[in-house]
Amino acid sequence: MDESGGSGRPQSDEHAPAQAEHASDQAETEPGRTAGASGHAETTSGRTASASGQAESAPRRAESAPSSAPRPATERPGAEGDAHAGATGEGGTQVEVDGSDAEPEPTPGAARPESADPADRPNLSKAPAPTPARAHAHHTGEPLKGAKEDKEDKDEPKNPGGGLLMGRPFGVPVYVAPSWFLVAALITWVFGGQLDRVLPELGSARYLVSLFFAVAFYASVLVHELAHTVAALRFKLPVRRIQLQFFGGVSEIEKESETPGREFVLAFVGPLLSLVLAGVFYVGMRAVEPGTVPGVLLAGLMISNLIVAAFNLLPGLPLDGGRMLRAVVWKITGKPMSGTIAAAWVGRALAISVLIGLPLLNQSGALGGETQDIGGMDTVTDALLAAILAAIIWTGAGNSLRMARLREHLPELRARALTRRAVPVETDTPLSEALRRANAAGARALVVVDADGDPLSVVREAAIVGVPEHRRPWVTVSGLAQDITEGMRVPAELAGEDLLDRLRATPATEYLVVETSGEIYGVLSAADVERAFVNAMARPS
Repeated sequence: MDESGGSGRPQSDEHAPAQAEHASDQAETEPGRTAGASGHAETTSGRTASASGQAESAPRRAESAPSSAPRPATERPGAEGDAHAGATGEGGTQVEVDGSDAEPEPTPGAARPESADPADRPNLSKAPAPTPARAHAHHTGEPLKGAKEDKEDKDEPKNPGGGLLMGRPFGVPVYVAPSWFLVAALITWVFGGQLDRVLPELGSARYLVSLFFAVAFYASVLVHELAHTVAALRFKLPVRRIQLQFFGGVSEIEKESETPGREFVLAFVGPLLSLVLAGVFYVGMRAVEPGTVPGVLLAGLMISNLIVAAFNLLPGLPLDGGRMLRAVVWKITGKPMSGTIAAAWVGRALAISVLIGLPLLNQSGALGGETQDIGGMDTVTDALLAAILAAIIWTGAGNSLRMARLREHLPELRARALTRRAVPVETDTPLSEALRRANAAGARALVVVDADGDPLSVVREAAIVGVPEHRRPWVTVSGLAQDITEGMRVPAELAGEDLLDRLRATPATEYLVVETSGEIYGVLSAADVERAFVNAMARPS
């Protein structure tokens, strides 16, 4: 089974501002995390998945963000100010900057994003001071010191979480998950028992032959996945990785196909290659003597690849056939969401059919085996296998629906609307004075600038709340700031998937938002982006 193109998981990406799959689950269980990009589950054939970012990925949560952070403000027609999520400080409760609708005069140079009601703007210096938030998971709960710790985080080796790296064909890393070894052992044991009936003279050596069969079968699955990968690269769709795992493989394609025709081709090439491999093994089987080790191996690989192709062509997500059905409905209706809904519900019906029908077919001998008595161990094994396959298909279909909803709501995430107003302060400004200026201007963030007014760093909200109020006159803002790297400069016009890709490329808790002219617009909090993302996902499509 494949998850590729528009149906992959977002890049569950360890550096994504937040995991898309977590956001989709939240959105589905709350009033309204989204996740796999059409998140497809593994099957015998393998599957392809797109991270869309992760797109299919949601923005990374600013870990341990202060619990008192208020809800994101909403834009109010006719008002000018900031449409931001709240900031926190010290003092017990959030305090309004101004109870009236009048906008305070901003500090010169302060950015002015679109506005929300002034009552939604808390005082930076008067909110509880919980345990400081952490910029990265390995940090302790101590107050953040500045950019040094972040630099150490970025220099740490990335953990792909994909298992054992086997190589990089076409520049795409291929991983073998730990679950593969369990399946390989199971195949070795089952196929070894079959060999004992066909070639009893092999003795214990039959298990070596069976192990070779298991490796060759998964090599066929890898070819299936490489077909998806090559097609994706041909269409200029980035492929994050290929992973061989329980019940097959997955090609994680990070973007959705732009047209239904490309979606159809991208899904079809996998089963097509499996059919081609079955034909190659059939020709090889005809060229060797029947009843020999090569003959039995080639026959087994031919049958296995036929099963892989046939199963993947079933018309339900997350299988390749489901993605082909999605492309057809997309072409007819002109709406990719309509195609996803149709193919996902067919996939759920298919899951129920597998759960009920597979054990019945095995018991009746329709799949080539002997008729079984109900209640035997073979019946229990068939029921367990059917339940696993049905759960994988059902879950993949649900993930596909959630990720389609994610992509539909992504355009609602706009950097300009989510940006907090910021005031510029010089390096040696005491924190108490900086907070006074911010609250007087109705701002929600601090940007450290040099003598010429050029931005140097962004003061972290988590660092502010970690400083007790009585110490704030003696602490300068420079000690609480994170240096601004090029990746932390976000254009104000970024929105949707482009915004998520930018945040994913440079993980941080706050970003400097700038106009095309380079002028400071404000500060964007990763926590605000994630909150807006979850709220958007909670709304019906």
